[in-house]
Amino acid sequence: MMKRALSVFLFCTLVMTSILIVEGGSCKPSGKIKGKKPPKHECNTGNDSECCEEGKHYDVYKCSPPVSARTKAVLTINGFGHGADGGGPSECDKRYHSDDIPIVALSTGWFSKMKRCFENITIHGNGKSVKAMVIDECDSMRGCDQDHDFQPPCANNIVDASRAVWKALGVPEKDWGEMEIHWSDSRE
Repeated sequence: MMKRALSVFLFCTLVMTSILIVEGGSCKPSGKIKGKKPPKHECNTGNDSECCEEGKHYDVYKCSPPVSARTKAVLTINGFGHGADGGGPSECDKRYHSDDIPIVALSTGWFSKMKRCFENITIHGNGKSVKAMVIDECDSMRGCDQDHDFQPPCANNIVDASRAVWKALGVPEKDWGEMEIHWSDSRE
């Protein structure tokens, strides 16, 4: 009887561990970078972006949680135009883009070395959904430098979206910033 109870316990533990790995993702930080104080007036705080702090350590990630039909993520807001808080031009085409079209930047792991460039994803949040084109990387490996507008690296679960995405999801402008969503690759 004791052997059977132990077997059931071990089986349940294995199942629960598997669920936690799938739900939480198996992506752990791959290192840290130390924040540097941005030069005066060099960190763009548009869209409530934060600036790196001198001496603070920021996690960096080579990976993102596994992609599924309902990949959990955090939707953030980003400016993709010249001079906006998104920093330099997009990774996919080295150009700036209008925030009036539904476009996104994905965390490094999901961006997958440009493999998702110009692909559409479907974002579900606030009871609605919208298709958006991937045009940039939300860099999870680097930050706190001029190329990244002196902002920290992205977390590994970010979908950084234009104003058009937030509008399409029907989120009131006063609530733009961060929102839990799920997304999937769009197949047209």
